[in-house]
Amino acid sequence: SLMPALDALLHVAGKFGVQDVMLGMSHRGRMNVLANLFGKEYKIIFAEFQGKSIYPKSMHISGDVKYHLGSSVDSTFGGQKMHLSMLPNPSHLEAVNPVVIGKVRSKQSKLEGDKKSEAVGILLHGDAAFAGQGLVMETLLLANLEGYGTQGTIHIVVNNQIGFTTAPGCSRSSPYSSDVTKMIQAPVFHVNGDDPEAVVWVAQLAMQYRQIFKKDVVIDLVCYRRYGHNEMDEPDFTQPLMYKVIKQQTSTREIYANKLVGEGVMSADQAQTLYADFQAHLQTAFAQATNYESTK
Repeated sequence: SLMPALDALLHVAGKFGVQDVMLGMSHRGRMNVLANLFGKEYKIIFAEFQGKSIYPKSMHISGDVKYHLGSSVDSTFGGQKMHLSMLPNPSHLEAVNPVVIGKVRSKQSKLEGDKKSEAVGILLHGDAAFAGQGLVMETLLLANLEGYGTQGTIHIVVNNQIGFTTAPGCSRSSPYSSDVTKMIQAPVFHVNGDDPEAVVWVAQLAMQYRQIFKKDVVIDLVCYRRYGHNEMDEPDFTQPLMYKVIKQQTSTREIYANKLVGEGVMSADQAQTLYADFQAHLQTAFAQATNYESTK
């Protein structure tokens, strides 16, 4: 649901004449954003998983791990041409926040009056890090200051309801991970990640709020993490009850496909064909990755 949310944000931004969008996020979900929003080819991502470099051999650059890499692309959303940039970020989760804000502020320094809102920062956070890392609060405290503000930042908290292995009740004193934003009186929209259409509606509302009121706004995307924190993590060891429920949970894709079938938008066969075609596309890209070599 994060991908349609970002798409909705950018389409509304385009209608407001936004020309520059800067994104910052940690490692989790970055492959998804780079592939689906920035158009990074799947064969390149698979090649990186096979240990290949995205740089030409002639450059003699080792690069960085695939989860840290940034990207930039020119695209069109809502009828508006805009430049998207994903800032590189090490696995220090929220470290990129002030960097994004600084870049947005720099872009806005070249714009006059209401034109300043045509440069937007979007920050994607993890729930535990958003509540627990001091850098988040420090950056939020600058939001409404004349010398530092950027006419509002869009925050999306990808709320997996668990940190690394810690339940919310053992990692923070507030009910919601987004409660830290109360100190700047930012509105928070809590939305069910298993309801993509609700997520899109909230994303559209959030961008409209930012463009009209020039203030920060938060989307608390309430979801779950189906697998472990990393390749070596077995979540059943630390959260056996939670993961017993998660294993029985129908995926968001299946829930939405069943909804569309039930509403007569598409048949069950059409939904399955879409899924099968995309799996075939990924399989082709995986095969192409074997011989991939960067030339640019």
